[in-house]
Amino acid sequence: MAREVSAKDDHDPASVPIFHVVELSQWSFYRALIAEFIATLLFLYVTVLTVIGYKSHVSDACGGLDHLGIAWAFGGMIFILAYCIADISYGHINPAVTFGCLLARQVSLIRAVMYMVAQCLGAISGAGIVKALQKGYYERNGGGANMVSHGYSKGAGLGAEIIGTFVLVYTVFSATDPKRKAKDSIAAVLAPLFIGFAVFMVHLATIPITGTGINPARSFGAAVIYNKAEAWDDHWIFWVGPFIGATIAALYHQFVMSAGAA
Repeated sequence: MAREVSAKDDHDPASVPIFHVVELSQWSFYRALIAEFIATLLFLYVTVLTVIGYKSHVSDACGGLDHLGIAWAFGGMIFILAYCIADISYGHINPAVTFGCLLARQVSLIRAVMYMVAQCLGAISGAGIVKALQKGYYERNGGGANMVSHGYSKGAGLGAEIIGTFVLVYTVFSATDPKRKAKDSIAAVLAPLFIGFAVFMVHLATIPITGTGINPARSFGAAVIYNKAEAWDDHWIFWVGPFIGATIAALYHQFVMSAGAA
């Protein structure tokens, strides 16, 4: 019987081949897919509700949320969910994070593709639940879909997504670096907090520009369920930007910040 890949092995580049077909026969692989699906579903449910709640009260100066509240919702959910499933799937909850880990040889191509599928399906399901429960608010307030805001160019939106995703994925690599965990046992426990805080900070900076994507599954799920022209006009930005940002972060971590690269 083939040896099952452990958590330690998955973070050892030498132990994760690009095509690791043996994973398809392991329950831990499918358990990780379920974890990513459910986590992304919950992430979209809470965050889309937060966004439409903010927009429904945006004209009320004394009520509702502001950008700070939205940023807390996104960062807080990533902190909670990453902590919950870190030991099962490493808590990616984001195709850009998964793509960065693929480039860093921390996951196989098979796992990366299946994670992305699970994340997108979870995002569609989460946004769909919001629409089913609060269709009126959902339709009137944009469905939580990402769009480049009026007054900003497509280039500005793309740049915001690239830099924002770089911050997130670089934080993921730094917070989960095995060398850091070897020096400080509490680092692994705090990693979800640092990652969630990175999401929070990026949202504070980029909500006015794009509503903050930095997660293609989040943008895709909201666009699919809202399904209006304005949600699709600039949708490519919310895939291209995060994947470029993740690529830069993976290369920077592997060949500049990682002592092993030398």
